Amino acid sequence: MRIFDPHIHMTSRTTDDYRAMYDAGVRALVEPAFWLGQPRTSPASFVDYFDSLLGWEPFRAAQYGIAHHCTLALNPKEANDPRCTPVLDLLPRYLVKDNVVAVGEIGYDSMTPAEDTALAAQLQLAADHGLPALVHTPHRDKLAGLRRTLDVVRESDLAPDRVLLDHLNETTVKEAADSGAWLGFSVYPDTKMDEDRMVAVLKDHGPDRVLVNSAADWGNSDPLKTRKVGDAMLAAGFSADDVDRVLWRNPVAFYGLSGRLDLAPPSSDAPTHLGNSVLRGGE
Repeated sequence: MRIFDPHIHMTSRTTDDYRAMYDAGVRALVEPAFWLGQPRTSPASFVDYFDSLLGWEPFRAAQYGIAHHCTLALNPKEANDPRCTPVLDLLPRYLVKDNVVAVGEIGYDSMTPAEDTALAAQLQLAADHGLPALVHTPHRDKLAGLRRTLDVVRESDLAPDRVLLDHLNETTVKEAADSGAWLGFSVYPDTKMDEDRMVAVLKDHGPDRVLVNSAADWGNSDPLKTRKVGDAMLAAGFSADDVDRVLWRNPVAFYGLSGRLDLAPPSSDAPTHLGNSVLRGGE
């Protein structure tokens, strides 16, 4: 089983996770920019963070045979903090980088006017740079949040078929599918979706335009949830081709819209990145 995790925050994960993911079949991933866990106090912290997503994390992933790409943006939670919003002026210099395959995560957290502004601005950046967009639908008031998201997408220059609506569930999947956008589902312990619910959605709606991710981060999350969904699909009677479509071909097709996706096995020949390695205690 080959797996492409289209949304996972490896900055918060260990090298043991990379090893376990490879053993489970993960060969590629996309890491979206997200919040720090505590408030950022300056746009400068985004600069170092974006640089790490373009340098250190691809280097670290390559040590374990996984191709690493990223999406960059001002995320919805931090869009409400005026100390962070100047990063919108910095994004264009990053959105031209080869490893950036979408603008994201953008969207809604609390559905504030500031989030409206940031979402519209970053959809325009995606259109201007020929990139698709990874859109975070809110964890609260999900259907209202989806509808508000779709209104902003329809007003933008970015076509719905270049938008991935993430964190969907049973209450939002139909309207999301009817919009023509791609459908993202986060499978996560305790919150969001689980394997059985994901299989039920796939039975109802089929595998077309569906992407499944682990959204693994600092919280109680599991970077092997993609594999567990694949196993659950097979146990429920889905074919190996269906599993391959959901866990590999669909994310390849969506992020391939960027024209930048490189799925060649990454080289791990470089001993260091900017003088640092994943080794400790000597080379």
